[in-house]
Amino acid sequence: MILAFGGFALLIVSGIPIVLALGIAALITIVTFTDVPLAILAQRVYGGVNSFPLMAIPFFVAAGLIMEAGGIARRFVNLAAALVGWITGSLFMVAVVTGTGLAAISGSGSADTAAISSILVPEMKKRRYDVDLSAVIIAAAGSMASIIPPSIIMVVIAITTNQSIGAMFLGGIVPGLLIALSLMIGSYIFAKRGGATYRDAEPFSGRRLWTAFVEAIPALCVPIIIVGGIVGGVFTATEAACIAVFATLIISLFIYRELKLPQVWGLIQRTVSLSAAVLIIVATASIFSWIIANLGVPAALDAWLRSVTSSPAGFILIVTLLLLVVGMFMESISAILIILPVLMPIAVGYGIDPIQFGVLVALNLSVGLITPPYGICLYVAALVAGRSVEQVSRRVWIALVPMLIVLLLTAFVPVLTLALPRLAFG
Repeated sequence: MILAFGGFALLIVSGIPIVLALGIAALITIVTFTDVPLAILAQRVYGGVNSFPLMAIPFFVAAGLIMEAGGIARRFVNLAAALVGWITGSLFMVAVVTGTGLAAISGSGSADTAAISSILVPEMKKRRYDVDLSAVIIAAAGSMASIIPPSIIMVVIAITTNQSIGAMFLGGIVPGLLIALSLMIGSYIFAKRGGATYRDAEPFSGRRLWTAFVEAIPALCVPIIIVGGIVGGVFTATEAACIAVFATLIISLFIYRELKLPQVWGLIQRTVSLSAAVLIIVATASIFSWIIANLGVPAALDAWLRSVTSSPAGFILIVTLLLLVVGMFMESISAILIILPVLMPIAVGYGIDPIQFGVLVALNLSVGLITPPYGICLYVAALVAGRSVEQVSRRVWIALVPMLIVLLLTAFVPVLTLALPRLAFG
């Protein structure tokens, strides 16, 4: 097993794409240490993606792309500006509120980050905001798509651990809103100390808020339909994703009229490309996780952890540190498929609720979306802002501190995660 992990780490460091690193490391381990026929590789690759719930991923990706191109994202920005644009550091607040709204449609952190950046970064530069901090706040706002339903990461976690997708979605709502609130508080403290630059907020206007709300009503209906339908048992997560595509398409084509039919083919191509990149990682990671299980790694790790700590709190702290480090270097879905099948049975053995642990994993990996060197949301925001990741990284702590506080609250106050799932599902 050391060879598998060591080979995987070496391949990643050498710059080989993660999908190839997973497959090659698994192949070497099978050939060297087992007598399993190589045909098992093809079977596991097929089995890894032969899942009806996984079909939700391409549809949620498509909904996010339609949202960005069809004017839905801009309506969320306008509504957020009317709602919180009067507060000191107004554009920071608008970024966070917009990220919260977009997360409830797309489920993709990088897509949300790109949408928010393209709209807000020019205005932030115009008002002479700190560009590096602006990119960090936007990246953090985009990363909330990993927590707030319908999160693609939550779908993968639920499928991997055989949990209810609806319950997992509900478990992420309160932590997601707490992250939004904590980011706004952190931004406000910085802006308050930042001088007159951040005090150019427009006065609150009830008429402006009402106008923005009316314009955003069609867009606001989409997350209500998605989450409400899943929780109410009206349709599955995959069916909800299909409905999200249909709804965003109708809104963009016929209500806002900012998306034209010729553009749809381009969005389909982008959806196929992005979804294929995710699903091929799922396929190859399934081989790796199967090898780990068959070589007895979960039992060995369980024994080691119990020798180190006998308390659930100690286990959670160890896992949190592990996942924070993993999130800095590995793509979220790959990390889930490799690590979660090992850790979930151990967590249950410590008496930790699977829904709480799943949300905790998602929170840890959402932090990884804004931490260098891998943080994809940070890369996207820095690229749009015209800054290097190294420059932007100097301000990352301003977003990391609030997110880590919420992470610890979620870890040690289970009711934050479990109240809504228990209310809905008993």
